[in-house]
Amino acid sequence: MAKEEFIPKWIAWEVTGRCNLNCIHCRASSSMVSHDTDFTTEEARKLIDDITSFCSPVLVLSGGEPLLRPDLFEIAKYGTEKGLRMCIATNGTLVTDDICEKMKESGIKIVSLSLDGSTAAVHDDFRKQPGAFDATLRAAGTFHRNGIQFIVNSSFAKRNQHDIAETYRLAKKIGAHAWYMFMIVPTGRGEEIMNELISKEDYEEILSWHYQMEKNETDMLVRPTCAPHYYRVRLQKAKEEGHTIQPRTLSFSTGGGKGCICAQTIAFIDSKGNVQPCSYFPVVAGNVKKQHFREIWYRSELFESLRAFEKYKGRCGECEYLNVCGGCRARADAVLEDYLQEEPFCDYVPIRTKRRLAAVVEQGKSAAAKDK
Repeated sequence: MAKEEFIPKWIAWEVTGRCNLNCIHCRASSSMVSHDTDFTTEEARKLIDDITSFCSPVLVLSGGEPLLRPDLFEIAKYGTEKGLRMCIATNGTLVTDDICEKMKESGIKIVSLSLDGSTAAVHDDFRKQPGAFDATLRAAGTFHRNGIQFIVNSSFAKRNQHDIAETYRLAKKIGAHAWYMFMIVPTGRGEEIMNELISKEDYEEILSWHYQMEKNETDMLVRPTCAPHYYRVRLQKAKEEGHTIQPRTLSFSTGGGKGCICAQTIAFIDSKGNVQPCSYFPVVAGNVKKQHFREIWYRSELFESLRAFEKYKGRCGECEYLNVCGGCRARADAVLEDYLQEEPFCDYVPIRTKRRLAAVVEQGKSAAAKDK
């Protein structure tokens, strides 16, 4: 495909690797003793200049916990002045009225907030920090009081999948502008809970639940994240019901109507300057301290291979939904150690796969008949 078909629309930048929580699923295994950052304030500005030299994506200041970085709002203001839509992804524990005022002054458009359960027992167990649940609810109230829109990100594993529906309802109750249901990718500390990943059978059931819920949701944008096969489920369900669907979009979203878009419209930059296809995909395409971001985006072998859909393997390579789903490349890398392999947590068998397997069976029958 031509280069102009792939333009960065959403970049997450880990402005610090430090974090005040120790969540079980953390892609970076962050803690207060983690690597902070290799970017000075001036180098942060230069990175923004580098990015805006050829594109104008949503830029999410992430972590770790970004509010631990003293010059965060100076960076945010500079990005705003350069015409970027600046956002912050926080766990909510450090949010105050003063912080909200600084957000507004620096031009922050929207904030994402983490909520992994409908009760303190569930959320705090996931976040490994007593009081984290109360802090999240407090942050939501503070955002609301200060007129700042916020998104709720909720991550799920076996330990809290029973609470998905109630977590969604709570996100709506506390006034979230959108709710993103994250299906854990086992990277960072997430590798330690590989046996807690939601089964492919439950995965399918949860995505079907989400489809039905989304049809009736009119007040809040809802979308599964790191669940690319949801877009296959949506098309299947809509076809069964005899109608087509139009994907809704949100400026802070990572996609609209397509599944895995790592290296296609999104990328991740870590605190050392390494560029990755997404925040859950710990394979490095290049480093912005050594190369221009544009060069990495368009010329890295890793990014180019992810855009070559014809090279995808297994069921993903044979799937009729490849162009709307694509399977999670990060999950394939983490579980199967090959990012071009099939999505390991998808239960769907493509038409081509069925035909191929049927042909193999027929060949076996023919061979057995000849032997007789």
